[in-house]
Amino acid sequence: MSESILKLIGKRIRDLRKERGLSQEQLGELANLNYTYIGGVERAETNISVLNLTKIAQALNVGIYELFSYTRVSQTKGKSHNLEQIIDLLLSISPKDVKKAKNILMEVFDNRVGGGG
Repeated sequence: MSESILKLIGKRIRDLRKERGLSQEQLGELANLNYTYIGGVERAETNISVLNLTKIAQALNVGIYELFSYTRVSQTKGKSHNLEQIIDLLLSISPKDVKKAKNILMEVFDNRVGGGG
């Protein structure tokens, strides 16, 4: 279990680093960590400390919680800006309206999700 979490966090760090166009060396410099350490973390060869997670999150300009947001991340490629706008909109409306939006989206895309389109 702990090994798989290291792989997920390492993959997330690698994805964020690449999204920002940074090399391991550049990220290491920004985080004040050796680039070989960054590589070890990305390959899940190193058990990273909370302090070093914080340094990497700051260097990537993300909250530390985002290093643990590895579910569905790879599926958002090319969609992240639109998804962020949708999430911002949903966060600004009432829970009742969020439910309405969900129902509308489910109705509009039901055929696609169900495999019919």
